[in-house]
Amino acid sequence: MPSLNSLRAFAAVAETKSLSAAGRQLNVTHAAVSQQVRALEAHFGCALVAREGRGVALTPEGEQLFQGVQSGFEKILATVELLLGANAGRPLNVSTTPTFAVSWLMPRISDFRNTHPDVELSINPTADVVTLEPGGVDLAIRYGSGNWPGLESEMLVASNYVVVGATCLVGDAPDFKPEDLLRFPWLQELGTNELALWLKEQGVVPNKKLNISNLPGYMILDGVRRGYGITAMSKVFVQSEIEAGTLRVLFEDIRSEGSGYHIVTRPGIQREPVKAFLRWLRSMRDEQEGA
Repeated sequence: MPSLNSLRAFAAVAETKSLSAAGRQLNVTHAAVSQQVRALEAHFGCALVAREGRGVALTPEGEQLFQGVQSGFEKILATVELLLGANAGRPLNVSTTPTFAVSWLMPRISDFRNTHPDVELSINPTADVVTLEPGGVDLAIRYGSGNWPGLESEMLVASNYVVVGATCLVGDAPDFKPEDLLRFPWLQELGTNELALWLKEQGVVPNKKLNISNLPGYMILDGVRRGYGITAMSKVFVQSEIEAGTLRVLFEDIRSEGSGYHIVTRPGIQREPVKAFLRWLRSMRDEQEGA
């Protein structure tokens, strides 16, 4: 394919029938336009324009090329205008886990709403890892090491993964081993299998069916606080309860150091509402780290 710049220059010449007028239209010199047209002629191996009086005329090959280029640019322009129009009225779509939404995002979201009342916000709390596609989810907040191929990420909240339980349930016995935790009831977020994966990573093979209750993410933390069961979650969500002694860390996965919740976006230029939300998330992060 020839360069887009050379095709734009040729289209301007074809429309104005003048190298100078084409240069003024593109805000470049007529010599630059002439050079782009010559590059196109070298690419196709034929003449596209010919001198005619004080201007230029298209050769038959030039006429054929102009019809295709003009149709292509018109279609590109229509598509761009359609996308810009659709994006202008489209809500800012954010995907995050239910636990993060309830424990971190929602207690702060009123600040964003107050500072950006013109941004329509759609938060999708789901345990599923959604695909970030144009016209769909603009931004995701995911837990992990930050390595998602084809996407850009930056740390928002650093946190290890821990197994926690209410003191009223687990008592004050000495340090627990992973296999000791099998005797407690477990609370697990609907749509996940984190418990089975975690036990497998620790080399623990249950000898009987586990006592697991699968709950929506927003109910997990409340159930743990009430002593209904233990769970595995990001430490940052229960730090205050751990310090107060109402919850106890039964196991901390030191291999998760360097992990945490990341802001994940597609590469490239972002819509203005996305930029505003990114700035706000970073300000919340800086405020939390400075506290």
